[in-house]
Amino acid sequence: MIAELLHNRPLRRRLVAGSIAVLACGAAMVWHGARSEASNAKPDAPETKLVKAVEVTPVANADVRTAIGEIRPRLESDLGFRVSGKLIKRMAEIGSTVKKGEVLARIDDQDYRNRLLSAEADVAAAQAVLVEASAAEARIGALLAKGFTTRASYDATLKNLRSAEAKLKSANIAFQMAKDQLGYTELHADFDGIVTATGAEAGQSVNVGQMVARVADPSSRDAVFSIAEAAFANTPDTRRPPKVTVSLLSNPAITATGTVREIAPVADAATRTFQVKVSLENAPAEMRFGASVGGRAEIASAPVVVLPGSALFDKDGKPAVWVVTATSAVELRPVAVARYETDRVVVSDGLAKGDIVVTAGVNRLREHEKVRTVEGEEK
Repeated sequence: MIAELLHNRPLRRRLVAGSIAVLACGAAMVWHGARSEASNAKPDAPETKLVKAVEVTPVANADVRTAIGEIRPRLESDLGFRVSGKLIKRMAEIGSTVKKGEVLARIDDQDYRNRLLSAEADVAAAQAVLVEASAAEARIGALLAKGFTTRASYDATLKNLRSAEAKLKSANIAFQMAKDQLGYTELHADFDGIVTATGAEAGQSVNVGQMVARVADPSSRDAVFSIAEAAFANTPDTRRPPKVTVSLLSNPAITATGTVREIAPVADAATRTFQVKVSLENAPAEMRFGASVGGRAEIASAPVVVLPGSALFDKDGKPAVWVVTATSAVELRPVAVARYETDRVVVSDGLAKGDIVVTAGVNRLREHEKVRTVEGEEK
């Protein structure tokens, strides 16, 4: 039978064609069934993105501020003569230590001695006039009592007496002024200190008030800094100034603690900075006048939130962050940035305790998108 089929070619062709038709029909049925199953399947749910987030807790953050300044005396006076004249001798030299009342310089006093002699002579003349007027008043008064003179004559004599008394008083005042001016020809130190500068040399004519010697009190010292205006932003209550740690730049191991005692109300015209004076407590002797120092102050600010820089997003040119809601969706929330640091930002407003903020993957999020979070580093 099989041999007959092999030798019968027409029959063999019919059998092959039938097999091919059966296979084609089966394949069509399989494809149609698969297509129907695919059309009846439900669409895949949208992908839930995985992000890193942290739960924020506002904390008081210490704002550390540093500056470079110098040591200056707290009490420093420019001493000058109260009268003008030719400087004949200056004993004060820069760096010398002086005591209160010590003579620092002298001017030529010949003119003032002559004025004193003249004033003394005026006093003697006024005294003589007063003696004469007093005697005349006594005589006329006795005659008036006996009725040998008129009342008008006595009144004229009494007027001369009062005038002589006034002239003597004026002469005594002029004499005292001349004596004081003679004393002003010597310049004395008002307190114990160190001479830090001089302003006139022997042979020079000096005017009233011109600086001849500058004396500083070494027992009280200030660290003086020039601070930019931006440093005063968010400054705490100035009634409780912060403590400042001051150290020598040449030897940071030498330190002193001070308190801000004065802030200049007006900025420097050239540098546009404000001068801040820090009063030092028990400053070491190594902190000499003019020494360069560094100041460091920690200022406690209001509670803030510190986030990594990767958490910040831009919304219409303003800073914002992605916050995960209770429904695991994200929403963009504007925030106020107190300051930017190297790898983090300090947020002063816009976030509350317990808010969950996305810290990684912020650039691929959309509003109200569902996310899954993993905990990041707490800030």
